[in-house]
Amino acid sequence: MKLTGRDASRYFTKPDPNRAGLLISGVDPMRVALKRQEVIAALIGPAGEEEMRLTRIPASDLRKDPAALLDAIKSISFFPGPRVAFVEDATDGLTDLISAALKDWQQGDAQLIVSAGNLTTKSKLRKLFEGHSNAFAAALYDDPPTREEIEADLARAGINGLDGTAMTDLTTLARELSPGDFRQTLEKLTLYKLGDTSPASSADIAACAPATIEAALDDVLNIVAEGRSTEIGPILRKLEAQGTQPVGLCINATRHFRTLYAAASDPGGAAQGIARMRPPIFGPRRDRMLRQAQNWGAPNLEIALTLLTDTDLQLRSAGQHAPAMALVERALIRLAMLASR
Repeated sequence: MKLTGRDASRYFTKPDPNRAGLLISGVDPMRVALKRQEVIAALIGPAGEEEMRLTRIPASDLRKDPAALLDAIKSISFFPGPRVAFVEDATDGLTDLISAALKDWQQGDAQLIVSAGNLTTKSKLRKLFEGHSNAFAAALYDDPPTREEIEADLARAGINGLDGTAMTDLTTLARELSPGDFRQTLEKLTLYKLGDTSPASSADIAACAPATIEAALDDVLNIVAEGRSTEIGPILRKLEAQGTQPVGLCINATRHFRTLYAAASDPGGAAQGIARMRPPIFGPRRDRMLRQAQNWGAPNLEIALTLLTDTDLQLRSAGQHAPAMALVERALIRLAMLASR
């Protein structure tokens, strides 16, 4: 039988222990690995592998020893409880072996879990499971996770509550990150909230999300955008000592102000413009950039981008003799003074 969409997600969380088997296939190996881990853990529990109720059989080993699969399905563990025989990285070449194991399967045998790469609709292995009356096949695609899947991941991670904004941030983050990176982010959030029973906030999500920009560079861009011109010199000295190049600083400033301009000129307003950003902007940083976009307005941001473009051209000019960092500092001070008007 074929599992799709919401039915597949629910089955991964709560599989039927009386079924003969399940095939999980997909293009993304990490996505497949996470789902089969979820299914196996739901079937045999957290101590199942320690109690030797899980038998792993790589596809290469099964080709060398065809009897290994049926032995794993029929063998009895020393410890009581459900058992799983897991075949990893199966291909169509193993269809006959797996078909024979499914035919011999009886109630009380180990459930057969098979993982595979991308299988077309014409795949013999996929057709075997889809056409079986007591087994399932689930093909995983690179679709973003649904809210239901995210909530299930949160429950497994032990995170009991999110405020409304935090859920929006987490949903956006799930679309941007790979399945493995998203799982690591949830694990980091679990540790971050350890002992804290309050709902996770947008700031918590931002603290655990993968970093996209160095803090010191982020600081100087905020200083400029907020019109704090007297603070620019000291922080630029710090960045210069750390090896930050003037051209790189100008490029990042241009990127920051281009983001503000995109938000300020969005037909739906600055808030909607910020929400459209890719990569997404989270928590306090999002709120801060929203305020900056609203304070500047699209016309002033056009002036800022023109000034930064001119500065970038000067930095790259062969006839330029002025110190590069001094040029960037002058441009940033002019921007900060424009913001404070």
